[in-house]
Amino acid sequence: MKTAIRLLTVVLSLALAATAVAGPKNPDTFIKASASTIRTLDPAAAYDMASMQKVENIYDKLIAFDGPNLDKFIPVLATEVPSLANGGISADGTTYTFTVRKGVKFEKGGDLTASDVAYSIQRVMVLDQSGGPAWMLLEALTGEGSTTDKDGKLKAGIMEKILASVSAEGERVVFRLPRPYPPFMGIMAKSWASVVDKEWVIEQGGWDGRLANAADYNSPAPGKETLHKICNGSGPYKLAHWDPSAQFVFERNGAYWGAAPKLNRAVFKYVPEWSTRKLMLQNGDVDSATVDDQYVAEASAMKGVKSYKIPQLAVSVAMFCRKIDPTGNPYIGSGKLDGAGIPIDFFADIHVRRAFWHCFDSEIYAKDVLQGISVVPSNPIVQGLPHAVKTPVYAFDLEKAAESMKRAWGGEVWQKGFKMTILHNTGNAMREAAAHMLAENVMRLNPKFQVEVAHMSWRDYLSAYRQFRFPIAVISWVADYPDPHNFAHPFMHSEGSHGRYMGSPSPETDKLVEAGVATTDPAKRAEIYAQLSSRWYEEAMGIPVYQSTEMRFYREWVHGFVGNPLDAGDTEWLWRLHKQ
Repeated sequence: MKTAIRLLTVVLSLALAATAVAGPKNPDTFIKASASTIRTLDPAAAYDMASMQKVENIYDKLIAFDGPNLDKFIPVLATEVPSLANGGISADGTTYTFTVRKGVKFEKGGDLTASDVAYSIQRVMVLDQSGGPAWMLLEALTGEGSTTDKDGKLKAGIMEKILASVSAEGERVVFRLPRPYPPFMGIMAKSWASVVDKEWVIEQGGWDGRLANAADYNSPAPGKETLHKICNGSGPYKLAHWDPSAQFVFERNGAYWGAAPKLNRAVFKYVPEWSTRKLMLQNGDVDSATVDDQYVAEASAMKGVKSYKIPQLAVSVAMFCRKIDPTGNPYIGSGKLDGAGIPIDFFADIHVRRAFWHCFDSEIYAKDVLQGISVVPSNPIVQGLPHAVKTPVYAFDLEKAAESMKRAWGGEVWQKGFKMTILHNTGNAMREAAAHMLAENVMRLNPKFQVEVAHMSWRDYLSAYRQFRFPIAVISWVADYPDPHNFAHPFMHSEGSHGRYMGSPSPETDKLVEAGVATTDPAKRAEIYAQLSSRWYEEAMGIPVYQSTEMRFYREWVHGFVGNPLDAGDTEWLWRLHKQ
């Protein structure tokens, strides 16, 4: 009997030991449950975190940020990082020279050349897709923030400027800037500076690199960009499979020129519901999952899960559109101020904008939704950036909100009432909470006010937002580079990535934004960004909802994560990750 008991004890001990050391279910695959869908795989058009992450693991750039650092870079396709000391940056700060690495091949067999690099950067600017990333390269390399004017017409001579700004000279690529541009190196370290195989892109029907037909490839409709669904990079991973409504699958690139990554595959599953993501992470069915602030406590309590806290240069804002497209638009009701809808310029009245801001209870939101993790900022030039300042806000006050509504549209809003819809992207619980808070508090002002809340997939949300469909869009911005211009321009300039979709051009604000990046004098820059921050409040341009603090959760068997304040959402540098 004692022998039997001892044997049973040994068996149970071995079983428990086996359980204790049991490794991941998929040791050579990283799996993440994400709340975001992918908009595009074209480096010239990708400008959301989910799409950019896919691009940056498939394609290489000349340089990259050095781990968590915002002011240090490492060479990738360049043999070294340009500097004043090594002659890569000219004394006047207007010429940057990169020597291109030899022996690099693209996934489909092409050899990397300096011509590929020059073409890749030019192509981003030539395409200049609406709402895309080209504005940064255009501003730095041509002095223009867009290839088109406010009427959508191509600017005279812009294509000539683009082609003249970058040239391949033997093994080197030379960038010629019209003036010093402090953030240039940071711009070159992100996904839009990814290098494509020129010959292969042309074979796919892309721009052939000639000035004569460059205009024909300008501003393609979303989804119509040449590389929307296809890839051919020189990076550590390649596309294995993409089902837009379900998952994106990477596999290791066997032709990769660098050290082979340890993971063979990576799978990003689209799982918009937190309850499902939670179970997947808890059960070890995924290695990581998107966790919004209000669910951090639940994720933190999970056994076998570790977390990282990374303050972000990122902000979400509820933006008011002052010129909505009414064509078949279900979000503005009748399209008139008749109690059954809103007119297309409803938010052109500052009293309406102020009233909505007064309806956002930032204290309750910070406590109940953000859980004290992220914070509610006062303006989009967020803390952590140089020259950031705190400005007044329209505090939560329903009496003041009602007073503003009574003044709006000469009293017609209060008398007639209105009906509209606030949209958020499916699966983003923090944006959903902000949308519901606004809707419920606005409807408390007057029984004639009807505000509905609806959602759609991120891909469709971006497309509709860029077509001026939403009265209010809850939209985010993660820094492209750590400079206040990278927040002032997107939100406040009439050609900005978000500003352009608000339908509210302001020449005075545009001039201030442009002046902020045109000088390298810190005192002058500080003065300009203080003025811009104040103008945000005075004009009630939008409601700052939250400045993110990224909480990352991984199963304990995942190693190699390195956080950076510029990375958010789906951003994963897969070649760094490995499992036990």
